[in-house]
Amino acid sequence: MKSKAVDYEARLNSLKLDLTYVIARNELELYYQPKVSAETNRIIGAEALLRWNHPKWGIIGPNEFIPLAEKTGFINEIGKWVKKNACRQNKVWQDAGLLKIPVSINLSASRFLERDLITHVMDTLKETKLDPQYLEIEITETLLLENEEVVFSVLDELRNLGIKIALDDFGTGYSSLASLNRFKGKIDILKIDRSFIQGLSSSLEEDSNFIVKMIIQLSHQLKMNVIAEGVETNEQLAVLQKYNCSMIQGYLFSKPIPADEFVKLLKKDNLEPLEYSI
Repeated sequence: MKSKAVDYEARLNSLKLDLTYVIARNELELYYQPKVSAETNRIIGAEALLRWNHPKWGIIGPNEFIPLAEKTGFINEIGKWVKKNACRQNKVWQDAGLLKIPVSINLSASRFLERDLITHVMDTLKETKLDPQYLEIEITETLLLENEEVVFSVLDELRNLGIKIALDDFGTGYSSLASLNRFKGKIDILKIDRSFIQGLSSSLEEDSNFIVKMIIQLSHQLKMNVIAEGVETNEQLAVLQKYNCSMIQGYLFSKPIPADEFVKLLKKDNLEPLEYSI
């Protein structure tokens, strides 16, 4: 047990030391996961997901290094890198004549509350020549509720630019379905957390089914589109289609993949579901 603890501590210290050099050393990479129409199976969006190609530890996911970046204060530089490279990549795809879709990026709480956010977004769109309608920004439920007044003001500015806003991981924070009404006119897309999707069943009307059904119904009433995250089986897809969910995201259609592989998906008219083995 001690050796494992020592190994983990050594890895952690290594990551902390190397983190500030990831941009200069070109070790960051964006993977893309498609968002698919629940009705047609056509790609109608993508989420850009960050990976760190560490020279010693290999591919490292954001769940491990993003908390370190937040502690060291380097998260804002990483956020700027993600925004610029996601926009640039999307414009490259469009200029190549591929399907035009919005690409979403996740913004940390600290970055979202930075005073220069709007200016940097505008500068990035101008530099990459990407139309604002093809950029989506995802924020967390916790960020929205803990800083409501400030966040709502920033959301208005972003939406005035033509950028759509998605509320990520809905249902994992401390808000209720009733709080959705407060988000009307501020949020364009609601993402249902995968924890609710995993319990969906076509044979049993369990709690997960009821919650997901209510979220979808309320969202439609408030003129929001809905994305179900973490969809892995055809059974889950069938339930979501029954409830008129707008979009699907998950391993059933594709895991997150590098940009060059994502091109192959963009060349297809639609994606065939691939049953994912859990």
